[in-house]
Amino acid sequence: MRVLLAEDEPQLCAQIKRLLVAEGRVVDVVNDGVEAHFMGSTEPYDMIILDIGLPERDGISVLRDWRKEGIATPVLILTARDGWSERVDGLDAGADDYMTKPFHMPELAARVRAMLRRQSGHVKPVFELGNVHFDTRNGRVTTDGIPVDLTAQEIAVLTYLFHNTGRMISRTELSEHIYEYDGDRDSNTIAVFITRLRKKLGPDLITTVRGRGYMIDAAA
Repeated sequence: MRVLLAEDEPQLCAQIKRLLVAEGRVVDVVNDGVEAHFMGSTEPYDMIILDIGLPERDGISVLRDWRKEGIATPVLILTARDGWSERVDGLDAGADDYMTKPFHMPELAARVRAMLRRQSGHVKPVFELGNVHFDTRNGRVTTDGIPVDLTAQEIAVLTYLFHNTGRMISRTELSEHIYEYDGDRDSNTIAVFITRLRKKLGPDLITTVRGRGYMIDAAA
């Protein structure tokens, strides 16, 4: 799952990115409101973490413009101010959740997981299908209770497919959601990741829709 992080405090930004990457997220970082607006308007993110107090343009105005443009990506706003009116302004502008600085990183991680689940219509943090058990809270994958060692990109592919269970995902869409903005988005490598996942998790978990893409079919 791909996240845009718009935050201008270098240390906090680095901490949040490490946290999200450790949970299998792909993270693009921007440090001002102008770049945040551009990236959020042109790239396909699964969610956005947006600091209200960005330079160049404040986060609230950026968020309002996204919503006017019809961009429905879930947004978690960060604010250094504890005043209730700013939180209200953010929520009224279209934010889905907020956190006040300073905050605990495990809480941020939990809120990100919850927002991604809600976006895809899932209520539990654990995906189970057949003998495969995938806990999104810690990235742990097991088959028949036995841990399976997956690479970061394999986890990224599996996460996106599980969050979109029942929907066909093209190679292009997958590549857009597992690579960073400046990453090498070679959609041909998606087939390699799918092959590896099938070897590790069984041949029936991921279905190929010939000529179109892949899907996890809960009804299969």
